[in-house]
Amino acid sequence: MRHPYFAGTRHPRVLAHRGLIPTTREDSPVWENSAAAFAAAHASGAEYIETDCRLTVDGDVVLVHDETLIRLAGDARATATVRTAELRTLFEDHGGLLTVAEALELFPDTRFNIDVKTDAAAEPAGRLVAPHTERVLLTSFSDRRRRTAVEAALRAGAALRPATSGGRRTIMALRAASSMRLSPGRILADLDAVQIPERYNGVRVLTPALLRAAHSRDVEVHVWTVNEPDDIRRLVAMGVDGIVSDRADVAVSLLHRD
Repeated sequence: MRHPYFAGTRHPRVLAHRGLIPTTREDSPVWENSAAAFAAAHASGAEYIETDCRLTVDGDVVLVHDETLIRLAGDARATATVRTAELRTLFEDHGGLLTVAEALELFPDTRFNIDVKTDAAAEPAGRLVAPHTERVLLTSFSDRRRRTAVEAALRAGAALRPATSGGRRTIMALRAASSMRLSPGRILADLDAVQIPERYNGVRVLTPALLRAAHSRDVEVHVWTVNEPDDIRRLVAMGVDGIVSDRADVAVSLLHRD
């Protein structure tokens, strides 16, 4: 049965990659994964927001992608060593810091795709999404970490398992099995999506065979990160179910003009 995460939304999906920064990233004061970026994504018509979570030194699960603050703030410290209040100060002029709990409260109509970046964040992130599992997909490059987060949500009393997409090993196994025309069987057990780049390190990941294998198990295929209109059109014509894009406004306009 299709997870409620996909119910009542438009297909193909548009997932706003870390929210939406309306101007070019170089010129905008707004940072990715901020409250302002999420508000812009919501205003553009994006029904899904892709984001990332890590744990601060205080134990708060914050929406920050990078291991360190060097790219965003010119600060070489690891995100995990910084206090939440200090992160709030850093984000104050750049759209506002969000925790997982705050994002779910402030954007009650949005569906979230949360990439768990660290082992330390997996258990608390799972607990936090437990009341919201009908509109949350938990994922990670690590299948073990992803499973830890999903199991934590269930232990915390979630009435429904959160949606989930496969990690790196799952994707590699699916790519290999589909190329040999083997049944995806156990590879896709308990998965609702696979989220992949079109190519990785020069190797094609997305293939017609992979699409057929995933769809044979009613598993969606979402491709990241796709910003050019011609690429969005081409991938949707190929049969992908979702586009993860920095330009959610462009993708919504192209795919859901009505």
